[in-house]
Amino acid sequence: MINSGAEPPARRRRSTRPKPALTQQAIVAVALDLVDRAGVDAVTMRSVADALGTGPASIYRHVTGKDELLELVLDRVLAEVAVPPPDPEDWRGPLIALAREVRRVLLAHNDIAAVAMSGPPVGDSPAHIAEALLAILRTAGFPDEVCAWAVDRLSLYVTADALDTARQRAPHDGPEAVQRRWAAVAQYYRHLPADRFPHTVALRDALFVAGPVDRFTLGLELFLDGLASRRGG
Repeated sequence: MINSGAEPPARRRRSTRPKPALTQQAIVAVALDLVDRAGVDAVTMRSVADALGTGPASIYRHVTGKDELLELVLDRVLAEVAVPPPDPEDWRGPLIALAREVRRVLLAHNDIAAVAMSGPPVGDSPAHIAEALLAILRTAGFPDEVCAWAVDRLSLYVTADALDTARQRAPHDGPEAVQRRWAAVAQYYRHLPADRFPHTVALRDALFVAGPVDRFTLGLELFLDGLASRRGG
């Protein structure tokens, strides 16, 4: 063997720098990013682990599973809600403001409302919002039973509307596809026979006017009109 006298190339040393510690906060942040980009269904223990460059077993050390992880994501989302103070002279104004704010925040994060629709949300943020709703109603003099049930029904209305609106956006289809789909639905209703569907035909144009915000506002006002009749003396 010929010895050229050359030094053998130095071996590249492996980095000894430790990876940042995996935390529940980091896991929730990655899951929220997945929701924002691709929706709730994109969140799996595997997809979150892959995004963090680790394995699913590492994720299970911080959350019990996908359900708990999504509850934590929802809790972080609802922390963005700005809660108005109660006003004994005006209960409708704060309720409308809070309902619109919750809807806005939910819609800012794709279809995260689906998590809230899957069961009663738990966490500091949902509890804080419920406390604010109860404070508004009790300060206005509503009976306790009405306060409790109204918070449940109002929360359901806001969440369901947010989820429906998010899914109507159909991000995988694009806004043009959504418009075409609604145009086809409207066309179907316009061609219904008047002898069988007289009221639908009479209102066929009104059925498709106004956008989701206007429809949400009308539904909210109808709810509050009915609630007003249950207010204590």
